[in-house]
Amino acid sequence: MNTDEINDHVSLLRDETPIVDVRAPAEFERGAIASAANIPILDDAERESVGLAYKHNGRDAAVTKGHQIVQGSVKSERIARWREFIAKHPQAVLCCWRGGMRSQLAQAWLAEQGVRVPRVAGGTKALRQCCMQTLEQAQSRTFVVVAGRTGSGKTGLLRSLTHSIDLEGLANHRGSAFGALTTPQPKPISFEFSLATQLLNMEAHRTILIEDESPMIGRLRVPEPIVSAISNAPIVLLTVPRKKRISLTYESYVAGTSGDVLRTNLSKIRKRLGDVRYNEVLSSLELALEQNNKRDHYKWIGLLLDYYYDPMYDYQLAKKTSRIEFEGDESALKSHLESNHGIH
Repeated sequence: MNTDEINDHVSLLRDETPIVDVRAPAEFERGAIASAANIPILDDAERESVGLAYKHNGRDAAVTKGHQIVQGSVKSERIARWREFIAKHPQAVLCCWRGGMRSQLAQAWLAEQGVRVPRVAGGTKALRQCCMQTLEQAQSRTFVVVAGRTGSGKTGLLRSLTHSIDLEGLANHRGSAFGALTTPQPKPISFEFSLATQLLNMEAHRTILIEDESPMIGRLRVPEPIVSAISNAPIVLLTVPRKKRISLTYESYVAGTSGDVLRTNLSKIRKRLGDVRYNEVLSSLELALEQNNKRDHYKWIGLLLDYYYDPMYDYQLAKKTSRIEFEGDESALKSHLESNHGIH
């Protein structure tokens, strides 16, 4: 490995190379590759102070200010943290925003202690450009879209196959009014980095399976090239009996979720349900919460499927019927995908 800098951004993304990201925490918070660890050379306040010195007195003044801040025990502590990460991840590389002063300085300080670590040429900015190019090129890839009504188990099917991309998993959201998880969604940039990484790791696959998603998953927007690919790809339709769909919906969205969260989620679709149906579903939900009985939960879930999710799904699917190439249960879909698309 080059001990100075690395220009192969595709490999860095595809291989999820461990990265020592020396940017300030506020910069890192805006998004980063999943394999990056934020071990800053300057914290947020220090970076602002150096920035002011640069603004008022130029580059040399900023460099001087930075060295005044990071010296002695502060400098030693930061180098020690870099070395600790590198010891655990021998293939690690250094990265700042544009591959400039901060990563070069960190590289020099480590070299003084006999630790030679390459830096990312062009920094996070170059990785970001590589990410966007990868997403743009996705329009030329071959996709097959798995569709199915709410509670059909589409995500489970995707996760059981190796040639698939789980957008909801990457977005940390199950893609509906009831789809929020207890942990936050990633930043948009981090979501796009993860998606690009998966695409790069599937370059050898002639066809990729992906779920039929709307342009938004929670608060995250699916990149336009992926939306375009989904909207033009052939569809395989997963069919599951209503009773099983209700059970799967309960296990996926309701079990373990507090009553307050369920009420809040239901309120999000009140306008679309209309007051009469909303109050009917809410009353059924309240009874289920009071009785703490799975079977009572099944009743309001069934109402919600009948009143909201199924009509919405049927309306959307009616516009896509010409693209449906196969319809069946999970076993039949898997056989079709392996025989016709090499997806297994």
